[in-house]
Amino acid sequence: MQRAGSGAAGEIVRRFGSRLADGVTVFAGAGNNGGDGWVVAGTLARSGVAVTVVETGAAKTPDGIAERAAALETVSLSRGITPESVPGVVVDAILGTGFRGAPHGEAQAAITRVNALGDAGSPVAALDLPSGLDATTGEHGECVLADVTLSFGAVKRGTLLARDRCGEIVVIDIGLGSRSGDESLPLLIDRPFVEARLPVLKYDSHKGARKHLAVVGGGKGMAGAAILACRGALRSGIGIVRAVVCSDNTDAVSAATPAALVLPWPKSANEVKDSIGSWADGVVIGPGMGKSREARKLFELLLSNTGQPVVIDADALNLFEGDLPALRDHLRGRKAVITPHVAEFARLAGTDVKTVLAQRFDIGSALASDLGATVLLKGTPSIVFAPGVERLVSARGTAALGTGGSGDVLAGIIGTLLAQTEDPVSAASCAAWIHGRAAELCEYVRGTTLDDVLYALPRAWNGDDLPIEPPVMARLPGVAA
Repeated sequence: MQRAGSGAAGEIVRRFGSRLADGVTVFAGAGNNGGDGWVVAGTLARSGVAVTVVETGAAKTPDGIAERAAALETVSLSRGITPESVPGVVVDAILGTGFRGAPHGEAQAAITRVNALGDAGSPVAALDLPSGLDATTGEHGECVLADVTLSFGAVKRGTLLARDRCGEIVVIDIGLGSRSGDESLPLLIDRPFVEARLPVLKYDSHKGARKHLAVVGGGKGMAGAAILACRGALRSGIGIVRAVVCSDNTDAVSAATPAALVLPWPKSANEVKDSIGSWADGVVIGPGMGKSREARKLFELLLSNTGQPVVIDADALNLFEGDLPALRDHLRGRKAVITPHVAEFARLAGTDVKTVLAQRFDIGSALASDLGATVLLKGTPSIVFAPGVERLVSARGTAALGTGGSGDVLAGIIGTLLAQTEDPVSAASCAAWIHGRAAELCEYVRGTTLDDVLYALPRAWNGDDLPIEPPVMARLPGVAA
């Protein structure tokens, strides 16, 4: 509690230093979250800040009682703060991770007062998570709307699912490891994670050293999907990309992506071996492929006559709706990433979208084990599952990615990394983070196209993030409410 509260106080000073002259009001609940609030209050008061604490219930836990007693000599107590009394900063320490259901009584009244003060101009810092938010499900009724959430030890599931209530999320190290001992939490992908796993492109790297990627898709009327996948690969450092599309689309793909080699869909095992098997270091199959018998035959022909690492995306997954054993047989012994969004996952696994959404942090583990493949469950956030590997989560991105073709760009990024590393987990994890970061670098959502996301990829790859210094472990930007 001391580490959590003092770390939070330090971040409040760093972030809101110019507002501290107008005082800080801490709303402290009865549990350990309230105890964290008392530590923040005492730490700020001892540094010369005028601090008022509003108790929303008598401290009940031993640590909370002790921290209250330690802070009482330096802070002022109040039973209520009106919206007209606008402090420089408001700290929400009303309800913590143990809260479930709907707030009531003094806690509910305090949440209402905190939000009123926020509306009146006071920035609101929530400790661990906004009060009223379920830490596991993200569900909430009346809930604090925070400008920043100071999360202790790890990002909570609920805050990842309700980012619009949290403001910026800042993870504070409290000395309990990357997930504060909670094995239900996936590991958060961040810039250091990505940089540690990216292959180095040396100054003398040639196109062969940067690897070859085949993108197989682009069925009739769907050339754009293959084009976007190729562009995603080219913006991610691939040496050569070859688009393998239906014969109707070869001219369109050549015109739209002149850096790509273009071939029509192969019709025999020998053609597959010549155009892909003996040439490519990785294969992306699915963007715009369609769900025809011809597409299914092409898929089977490709996987029967090649052995490269493969990304199975979009229509290539939809081909196996209700036929998971066949996909398992095709992937056996091969390094693979599958990239379903929520609806595709539901169709593939024989469940429904509601179930996938409710269990998104866990549901992919069984499918990954069944297929022997890495599963990237796309969404907000995106989760990576793999046999024998800890789950990982990418919480980067904006609604700019909520448009047709976004997954095709992502497939090209994954394919590049898979061809260069032959590591499905790293390829899926790093690509998801980079894809999201590129969207964040676009200034707007409305008016942004995938061209803007593609143009932002060099900045995303090469990094211009603010440095992170202890005790801060990670930061996630705020999203629009």
